[in-house]
Amino acid sequence: MTAPANVPVAHERIGAAIRAAAAHGPALVAFMTAGFPRREQFRVQLAAVADAADVVEIGVPFTDPMADGVTIQRSSREALAQGVTLAWILDELAAMPPVPAPLLLMSYLNPLLSYGYAALAAAAERARVAGFIVPDLPFDEGGELAAALEARGIALVQMATPVTTRERLAKVCGASRGFVYAVTMTGTTGRNVAVPDDVLAYLGRVRAVSRVPVCAGFGIRSREQVERLAGHVDGVVVGSALVEVLERGEDPAAWLRALRPTRA
Repeated sequence: MTAPANVPVAHERIGAAIRAAAAHGPALVAFMTAGFPRREQFRVQLAAVADAADVVEIGVPFTDPMADGVTIQRSSREALAQGVTLAWILDELAAMPPVPAPLLLMSYLNPLLSYGYAALAAAAERARVAGFIVPDLPFDEGGELAAALEARGIALVQMATPVTTRERLAKVCGASRGFVYAVTMTGTTGRNVAVPDDVLAYLGRVRAVSRVPVCAGFGIRSREQVERLAGHVDGVVVGSALVEVLERGEDPAAWLRALRPTRA
């Protein structure tokens, strides 16, 4: 399904932001759990993160975040305890001033099903959400959601893993909008990844078949890792480490800027 000509294609902003940043090193896609550590800090924290990152991924808290490690599990649990919901996030985003970085929502499927795909796409457009990442929705079962989002010009980002077959990888990359999320390892988020040569080879396979930018995620915590990935991906997704920065009350913008490789 193609968005009508008069509908702004929000997902194009994602790819454009990543490509512009990638001219100087991997773009930073920064993940934060909505409403963590305190719900009333959400707007201020989002503005700070969006000022330093190229794209912001906002986590919708969920009771069973099966792809996430203990840090994001904890942040999700505490946000839920404060009453953070998908509806609350969309309302907050619609009410606050626009931020410089494109916004995505990372959500498991159940909250989206409960909201309803058509209503979700309309609310996301009002909230200036450019895309969604849904870790528990296989691309070949996501046609209904993808169609509802694409009618509003909103991306459905697909995920690849090191065990994705070549045939399936081509399909995943062909279906993805905004960027392809290349998971660097099997397992959950949060663990430190040394980025061995076989991971770099896998990332090369993803880039070879993708017509949208490729961003590596899971376990990215240091500038050394970002430098190691430079030239092999268009961007990196930084999640658990940034959530921990926010939990400690540190400056997320300063921390994100320190991740960027020194420019020549």
